[in-house]
Amino acid sequence: MRKHADVPSATPRTATPGVTKHAANLSVLAPNYNPLDVVLVSGEGSWVTDVDGRRYLDCLAGYSALNFGHRHPGLVAAAQEQLDSITLTSRAFRHDLLEPFARAVTSLTGTEMLLPMNTGAEAVETAVKASRKWGYDVKGIPDGTASIVVASGAFHGRTTTIVSMSDDPETRDGFGPYTPGFRIVPFGDADAVAEAVDETTVAVLVEPIQGESGVIIPPADYLPRLRALCDERNVLLVLDEIQSGLGRTGTTLAQDLAGVRADLTTLGKALGGGILPVSAVVGRREVLSVLTPGTHGSTFGGNPLACAVGIAVVDLLVPGTLQARAATLGSELRTRLEAMVAEGLLAAVRTVGLWAGLDVEPSLGLSGRETCELLAAHGVLAKDTHGSTIRLAPPLTIEREDLDLALDILTKVLRERRAAE
Repeated sequence: MRKHADVPSATPRTATPGVTKHAANLSVLAPNYNPLDVVLVSGEGSWVTDVDGRRYLDCLAGYSALNFGHRHPGLVAAAQEQLDSITLTSRAFRHDLLEPFARAVTSLTGTEMLLPMNTGAEAVETAVKASRKWGYDVKGIPDGTASIVVASGAFHGRTTTIVSMSDDPETRDGFGPYTPGFRIVPFGDADAVAEAVDETTVAVLVEPIQGESGVIIPPADYLPRLRALCDERNVLLVLDEIQSGLGRTGTTLAQDLAGVRADLTTLGKALGGGILPVSAVVGRREVLSVLTPGTHGSTFGGNPLACAVGIAVVDLLVPGTLQARAATLGSELRTRLEAMVAEGLLAAVRTVGLWAGLDVEPSLGLSGRETCELLAAHGVLAKDTHGSTIRLAPPLTIEREDLDLALDILTKVLRERRAAE
């Protein structure tokens, strides 16, 4: 077998005839993202390094996909061990880790059944399909009439069906015609949900906390009222915990804070440990059992490599120490951010566990993007969202000193901006 060192080097590429030098230098990536001007090549724990050797403190953690930090040793070991065995069987055959993975996740989340997928958007699509099928097969509504109540300001992904339930023009406009069957009501308004539910409604689908909108936290009675309403009206409660689930909020799931259990819960991001995409829908057996052979599936969903990493993720969460750590560090995060509000650097903050949405004081004249660019220039990576709002979601494994460093830099950046005004 030829060794890697024996492989001849690729022939140098030359410009395509007729293509100008300027055009040849244009990126061949579709421009559907506008990332910060940082090119990363390595990461360990809460720190990443760029092509020039500069280190940054990662306070985004892949939108919570990296809850356990970059290259967590236990997760990397699980992946490496599985790579030496088998990585994919497709669902045409069984493999030895699929049932253990399902049992591990359902045990951790207090649910009855799991359906594995790959991405968060796929998990949400699965929940939509299962809810509609349940509505027809179990609830008995007329075929083709199912409606689902969703919330304004939500983010569930960017597939055609999912943008059909969005009211964000950036993700929605230009992609019609839209999938029917969704009713949008204000987030956090249980009365509006009650008014929107009728005899065709099969589910209420919301995020327990809206991450993409800037960590928007609903009233404390919101989820309990939705749970009671759904029970009363024979409607499924579906909670999208792609970002909020698996430790971020100081609890395994955000719904744990409200003391409710959804009929279906979508999981993703952290479930793959930042190593590969892993998602799932967990919930009631009666609901997920409507998806019989041939009605839904995924070639890669529940593959052996994904299951090996997912089981290792669950093993990290079972003791509860990471969740407790998120709660403890989150309390310190909230105290520091509230001090910035009192100082006039931030207009408002919203925190839950180790997760924060912060609105920069308007008088500073900084957009969220500009704030993140200033933070990056000082070695901290964060992500803006709408307007002057940015999000902080560092790994749950971040050292307290590193969290303090990030907040010191945020304070410094905002103070310098105020002094310059």
